[in-house]
Amino acid sequence: MDHNKREATADAPVIAVCYDFDKTLSPDNMQAQGYLQAINYENQNEFWAETNALAGSHEMDSTLAWMYLMLRGARGKEIFRRDMLARYGARVKLYEGVSEWFDRICRYGEERGLKVEHYIISSGLKEMIEGTEVADKFKKIYASSFFYDEDGVAVWPAQVINFTNKTQFLFRISKGVLDINDDAVNDFYAPEEMRIPFRNMVYIGDSDTDIPCMKLVNSYGGHSIGVYDPGTDNKDRVRKLIVENRIRYFAPADYTEGSELDQLIRMILDKTAAQEKLESKHCENMRDCGDVREKNHGQ
Repeated sequence: MDHNKREATADAPVIAVCYDFDKTLSPDNMQAQGYLQAINYENQNEFWAETNALAGSHEMDSTLAWMYLMLRGARGKEIFRRDMLARYGARVKLYEGVSEWFDRICRYGEERGLKVEHYIISSGLKEMIEGTEVADKFKKIYASSFFYDEDGVAVWPAQVINFTNKTQFLFRISKGVLDINDDAVNDFYAPEEMRIPFRNMVYIGDSDTDIPCMKLVNSYGGHSIGVYDPGTDNKDRVRKLIVENRIRYFAPADYTEGSELDQLIRMILDKTAAQEKLESKHCENMRDCGDVREKNHGQ
């Protein structure tokens, strides 16, 4: 594997839109949209209660706990393979407008001189996300995943993502070091060497599990957005996030053209395009002052 390989610098300023998945792009947990029912959990609350009990009694990471229960539950019912998970992923419901969202936002950015890239940073299951109809819209999907043996059967966790370690992927995206095993993510880069400055990042999530990413993006001048289910119109979680200064905005998880979220992202892209032009002008002026700086330094 070729490590220490950075993504190439783009011809235009790049903006990264990063998404949680469950209850951000989809109205429910991905496991609860077919898979849990197939392994005899008719009520997903029972599965999550068992997950919390297992994690608590064994001082276990909760993501590892539900991955284990998914694997155990398949015994005698399903062969736990990547293609099986992708099949259940294809059944995952998406919020209205999600299917057309990514291409439309990319076009809008391109019209304003920006290159828009979409990323998933989720504690959910990568193999299921890869089975959805929008999987190919993302430059990179960072999510929990399994290791498969020579027969293609899942035997062990390969990657575990929880709410506290999600932030590392924002640094990878910013530096252009996308390989999860590439230690170059720890290398120092001057601000002007960042492939995607944090000011050009948007993070879209729905709950407390997104707080570290939301806060990080906010702190460095980017934009964090909380979304809520337009079907229930329950804003309690996003209101809490904005009061605690975790997010700058919230909107219904409606991804259709002209929606509140659509308009909000367009305004962010407009602002980013203007900001990048100002940054470019500043750099140009600084280059023009090079002779003056050298002269003053010599004196």
